[in-house]
Amino acid sequence: MTEESKMILEDAKEGMEKAIDHLIHSFKKIRAGKANPQMLLGVKAEFYGSLTPIEQMSNISTPDPRQITVQPWDKSTLSAIEKAIMNANLGFNPQNDGELIRITVPPLTEERRFDLVKSAKSESEHSKITIRNIRRSANDMAKGMKDEGVSEDEIKDVEAEIQNLTNTYIAKADALCSEKEEEITTI
Repeated sequence: MTEESKMILEDAKEGMEKAIDHLIHSFKKIRAGKANPQMLLGVKAEFYGSLTPIEQMSNISTPDPRQITVQPWDKSTLSAIEKAIMNANLGFNPQNDGELIRITVPPLTEERRFDLVKSAKSESEHSKITIRNIRRSANDMAKGMKDEGVSEDEIKDVEAEIQNLTNTYIAKADALCSEKEEEITTI
């Protein structure tokens, strides 16, 4: 196998690994009934004129399985954080007590569980599309090696390896989705 072939395979593997990492990160935001500080990841509040992730301006913790507390380092940002959580449309109703924000995570209804499963499947499908796009790009690069005098057998071998990588990472995405679906539907 040529150096270029190895580079194509390595790049494809790295890209597919990033797609799976992104899926795992996305799944952390989908709550499954238990309070988790990760549910607030990506929520941004106005902080001295710029949007800042609330995890960078406060301490987020879970004192019990049904509650998340957000304690900002600067008390003047309490209302901005509260507003950002409400605007994030996470289904939470934050309570500001002047010191910190308490969020009671409501138990999931059957309808909400169904919506969360649908959301998880959608995230999984996005990652699989990304993986397939990486496969297509890698195959195009492999076909481009023909102009450089690489044998057709070598190109076929690289394409077979790319397909094996694709199958492996799509199976990982499916397994993660099934795991998350089970987590969401378990009462």
